[in-house]
Amino acid sequence: MSSHHIVRDDQEPALIIANGESCSSELLGQLLEWSPLVVVLDSAMHRVVELGIKVDVLIGDFDHGFEPESFKDTQYPLEIIHVEEQDSTDLEKAFKYLVDRGIPSANVVWATGKRMDHTITNLTSLVKFRENLKVVILDDHSKVYLLSKQFKKWYPSKTIISLIPIGKVSGIHSSNLLYSLKDDSLELGYRTGSSNSVLNDGIVSITHEEGDLLMMECND
Repeated sequence: MSSHHIVRDDQEPALIIANGESCSSELLGQLLEWSPLVVVLDSAMHRVVELGIKVDVLIGDFDHGFEPESFKDTQYPLEIIHVEEQDSTDLEKAFKYLVDRGIPSANVVWATGKRMDHTITNLTSLVKFRENLKVVILDDHSKVYLLSKQFKKWYPSKTIISLIPIGKVSGIHSSNLLYSLKDDSLELGYRTGSSNSVLNDGIVSITHEEGDLLMMECND
């Protein structure tokens, strides 16, 4: 796998590598090719280095005897960010780092699978940073991101789309979906918009008035 980054522009999405289930080498390679900055959580660093990936930033609380200095020579120049506080996850620490640097967007891989508590926390953490950072979480089967209040995107027919609320979302309207939403509400644990699909090739429009709504573009 290539360890070189072609794009060196902070306006392109950074890539954050977490420590969940690995994605395919094809997906990881595509994201690396266009990522100006690769940020790795400390818990994933050994796995990432074994793949021959050049890391730009290593971040975390460095607990359990983790020794970040051991990567300095092989990953030079490596920026090491030690955040001791325990009130946020390491992924949230990475998000905050990007916000502080003024980077507007990030792709995240290895953030799903393995431990369910980590997966749920990673997905719902998008809400905390929605005003400052556009985040997309990807794995081999799904692409997940927060919807703006007014969303439009072209899709081919039969594309699987799931609308998953974080808490309660109200005033939802949609067009060009198999199961249409008209001033509907969704609430996690009670009613979600899982496994909807696109009716016809063309624009899908989704609007909502209140709440935080996750878009999940999924495939089997």
